[in-house]
Amino acid sequence: MKFGVVIFPGSNCDEDMIYVLETVMGQQVERLWHKEPDLKGCDFIVLPGGFSYGDYLRSGAIARFSPIMKEVIAHCNKGGYAFGVCNGFQILCEAGLLPGALLHNNNQKFICKNVHIKAQTNNSLVTSQIDLNQPLKIPIAHAEGRFYIDERSLNSLNENDQMLFRYCDEKGNVNEESNPNGSLENIAGICNSTRNVFGLMPHPERAADEELNNVDGKILFESVLNLVSA
Repeated sequence: MKFGVVIFPGSNCDEDMIYVLETVMGQQVERLWHKEPDLKGCDFIVLPGGFSYGDYLRSGAIARFSPIMKEVIAHCNKGGYAFGVCNGFQILCEAGLLPGALLHNNNQKFICKNVHIKAQTNNSLVTSQIDLNQPLKIPIAHAEGRFYIDERSLNSLNENDQMLFRYCDEKGNVNEESNPNGSLENIAGICNSTRNVFGLMPHPERAADEELNNVDGKILFESVLNLVSA
């Protein structure tokens, strides 16, 4: 498995992601500059967090038109894997690779803190090894993380088992109090209908190293590697 981390102007979590994939997980990683329409033979594309193009217009709205995104879209349409974290999730939605949109947090403020999330399914590459009853402590850092989608599409996400994570409290309760940004149904992460494109607002790469005293996010990467190496 060869991973490619796309770097946009304004990306600031690219090196964090590369460190986890390369050093912690021991995987081959390519740095993919957004202006070069070449995925360099990578099997799994990661769009990292940050503020691509300064979040002008809407978060991810300009990055979606970077030259490399044509290749990312083609890669995904052929069944290739892609994972967007925070700003990467926003870019995937803007590119039409994931349904819905990420709107301004309901308090209209940037939020940076640890939250808890709970996996909703084991039927995905990034959640296959996660205990569905175990809340994970993962940090968020976003101003536009409120997931929104129309009612019909929301029903489709639920019916098709495309919900990956919901915000919860430290005991695993999914409720209004544990929702940090006003996302519909506490949604923190989803996948597409063909289950090869994944989006998540919290940052698992910031919770995957013993040096940070938190490895709750590491299990997402272990889930990916467990399935692709099986």
